[in-house]
Formats: sequence, structure tokens, C-alpha cells
Amino acid sequence: MNTIINPVLRGFNPDPSIVRVEDDYYIATSTFEWFPGVQIHHSRDLLHWRLLKRPLDRVSQLDMRGNGDSDGVWAPCLTYDNGLFYLIYTDVKSHKGAFKDTHNYLVTAENIKGPWSEPVYLNSSGFDPSLFHDEDGRKWLLNMRWDFRKGKNKFGGIVIQEYSQEEGRLIGPVITIFEGTEIGFTEGPHVYKRNGYYYLLTAEGGTRYKHAVTVARSASLLGPYEVDPHHPMLTSSGSPELQLQKAGHGSLVETESGEWYMAHLCARPVDGFHCMLGRETALQKCYWDEEGWLRLEGGGNTPSAQVQAPQLPLHPFEPEPERDDFEEPLLGNQWNTLRLPPDPDWLSLSERLGFLRLAGRESLSSCHRQSLVARRQQAFRFEAETVIEFEPESFQQMAGLILYYNTEDYVYLRITHLEQHGRVIGIIQSDRGMYDELLEEDLLLPTDGPVFLKAVVNREVLQFYYAFEAGRWSPVGGEINIAHLSDEAKEPLRFTGTFIGMCVQDLGGTRRYADFDYFIYKEME
Repeated sequence: MNTIINPVLRGFNPDPSIVRVEDDYYIATSTFEWFPGVQIHHSRDLLHWRLLKRPLDRVSQLDMRGNGDSDGVWAPCLTYDNGLFYLIYTDVKSHKGAFKDTHNYLVTAENIKGPWSEPVYLNSSGFDPSLFHDEDGRKWLLNMRWDFRKGKNKFGGIVIQEYSQEEGRLIGPVITIFEGTEIGFTEGPHVYKRNGYYYLLTAEGGTRYKHAVTVARSASLLGPYEVDPHHPMLTSSGSPELQLQKAGHGSLVETESGEWYMAHLCARPVDGFHCMLGRETALQKCYWDEEGWLRLEGGGNTPSAQVQAPQLPLHPFEPEPERDDFEEPLLGNQWNTLRLPPDPDWLSLSERLGFLRLAGRESLSSCHRQSLVARRQQAFRFEAETVIEFEPESFQQMAGLILYYNTEDYVYLRITHLEQHGRVIGIIQSDRGMYDELLEEDLLLPTDGPVFLKAVVNREVLQFYYAFEAGRWSPVGGEINIAHLSDEAKEPLRFTGTFIGMCVQDLGGTRRYADFDYFIYKEME
């Protein structure tokens, strides 16, 4: 019997929405301020997954200029009905303070690989929208409603409204169908119909260590909903010994043979608390008990790191290459940019064939125009390596290798120019917004020529290296604790994970560029 090893989507892949179309399975996950928006992974057996498509790939669908850290795409919902894929998503413009600006949209496609349509605006009353296709052909939008008022429960309940596909808009009254349980923080609604009941899955407890999945049901879509007497149906809360923490935000899928699985959010701390890989996606096998309630296979309500796989033919995929030589005309699927798509104005794979050329733009504090290309960290232990050609003329021009969480938390092995020394290499760290330069004196470099850069990460410890010849590495500084590259490092809530990549800044506005010849990301576990 084959075994699913959790998490199935490692590294920053939160808020899963799973759907089956014939013998294909798809999971959509949140991407926040990273572009392209929404990751869709594909599987045939629930064991092996590949990143297939990022559907929000143009500014007309997703314009995140100025979106703050952990804004952008929250909790997508992927469904399929009558030959059409439906993707619902939120573009959060602000989430700090009392208010939240949460604009919800719908895009569709006949093929999961696209083309995906221009967006239809739905509402802005809250986040975590989802679409339910009822058996009578009517479609319904659900989302949590945000209540900013003093003295109110800010998670103001799950609301529902009919969506008219013909008119391309919501119609009819907005109805509150569920106000949650004593766990609180009720969000992430998904509805499923089975044996005459409408089952409402919600996330509760907040997306940290008290996270949970609550199930309620009703004979009517509009309620009232009865809560599972043994709720929560899934949680890691109170079980710090579990490998998978923060379990919650579930969605369901039924296999061809009638087996049921729940995709859910989880996280794995590196030191008992900090989750540097961000929130990930796991699968649990489920069944329906005699009373018609959803239960975990094996009993209890805590997530398992290993789960029995469905009775399906194995369907592995080719592993992602460790090395990218930048020889293709477009960036590979693993690469992401901040808030905006790659544009020839600042990123080129053709000006110098076999190289990624980045023109320097705004600083690492910018929420507008950063020249940064990065991929997810997906293992606790890994090495990353690149080689750069960069000839700065000012301390305001920088380029190099970066571990990036957000505008307040990063560690940057950067090359720059100092008036008294010329070209140098050193380390910049921003730890919860506090800027520092970690070397007493930056290391001198030749005036020109390529420089090899390397990062070695072992859980919460980072060591940088540099070289002038391939393989002849010298350390830059000492070991660095990078636990601050995590959701838990600072309040208010943050929601992403660590990325590793390349970037260039030119704070003088002259757009000095750097060329990167290759990038290697090699997992060590």
C-alpha cells in the first residue's frame, strides 16, 4: 500500500482548494504579494504533485503595485462545473489596523492551463471567497464578512449571495448562514452537498497554532447549520509534539473510487516555533460515519504526517532541475517576482543570451518596483548558488544573492561600491525592520570579473560564501540566525514564507544592471 508523505506541497503553499476533474486532481494555493498569482499544482495519484500553472499572470487580472507585505492574493477557491474551471480570489489592498480592503474576483478557463479570462469583480465585504455550484444549476458565493466596529466580532460570520453567470454579477440578498463556534476567527468557507445535506467547512482559531477545521451541516443551503458535535474535525492545537502544526483551512475531494481526502494547511517549525518554510499543504484521508459526519481515517482529530494513499495508479513526474542556466526565453515556473510581472524594462533573458539581466530599481523596502527574482525555500536544508557580473559605481548600487521574507526581514549577500575601497562584498540584514551591516568591514573584490555567491541553510542557520573561481569557496562572515524569516517573528500576523533569489537595486535611478549566469537550488534532505 502506497503512503502519502506530508506535506505534499512543501514550502509556502497555504490555503489549499482541491478539486478533481475526471482523473486529474488540482490544488490552488495563496501567493500573497508574489507574482504570478495563485499556484495550481496537479496530480493523478495524490502522492506526486507538480506545479502546473499560475493563472493570474497579467496586470489586468492582478495589479499589486503598492500592496503591503502579506497583502495580495489570499485564499483562492478552484472549482469546476459543466466544462469550465472557476477561480475565485481576493486581492487584499490593506489588512493592518481596523479595516481590511479585500476585493474579490472571478476568472474562468475551459482548460486548466488557460487562457484564463479577465476578472469579474464580485464584492469587497470580506476575504476567503468560494463558489458553490448547486445541483439545480444555481451558483453561490460565500465569504467571511469583516466587521471593523468597536466591540464587534471582527470575524462577522459566513455570508452567502447568489452569483448570476448570465449577468456576471452577484444578485439577491446577502445572508449570514454561520457565525462560527466558540473557537472563533471563523473564515475559509467551502460548501459540499452529500446525501441531502449541505456541509459547510470553515477554518477557525486563526491561522497559527490554534488553527482548526470545523464542520457544520444543514438540510438547506441557507441554514440553519448544525455544528459537528465533536468539533473541531481537525486541529493540531494542544499537540506540540506533532510534526504538522497549524492544521486548518480544509477542502474536500472524492476520488474516482469513492475515497475521501481533505487538503489542509499546515506548518513545520524549525525550532519549536518559527516556521521558515511558511504554511504548507497536507492531505488527510477521511470517511463519513454512521451519523453522516466527516471523520479522519484512523480516529482522532489530529493530522498525520503519513497517510494511506488512494487506490490509483502511480503517476510520478520528472523532478525539477536543480540548475537553471537561463537559456529559455521565459522564466521557469519556479521563479517569482514581487507584485508585478517580469517586464523587459527591468528583466531580460535575451539581451545577453544565457544570462538573466536585472536592471536596478527601487530598494528592498519598496512595495512598488523591486528588481527581485526568487523561488520558494522548500526544504529545511539546502544550498543555493549563482554567479554574478556587476560593476557598481556607487554605494547606492547593489546586487547579489538574497534570502527574502518581506520588506522588513531579509538577509542579503550583496556587492556594492565604496568610495574608499571600490568594489566590495558584504552582508545586509533587516531583522524585523532593523537594518544592519553584519561585517565590520566589507571584503575587497577585484574591480571587475564574475563573482560566485553561495548560501548554505541548515534549518535556522545560514552561512554565506563567495569565490572568484568555481568551487573555491571562502566564507563571508559567520553563521547567521535567520529564524526571523518566518510568520512568527513579528506581530501583526504575516502569512508568507522564505524565498531565495537574485536582486539588484539602483537608488540613484540610473538603472545599473547585473548579469546572472545560472542559479542552483539543491535540497540536502
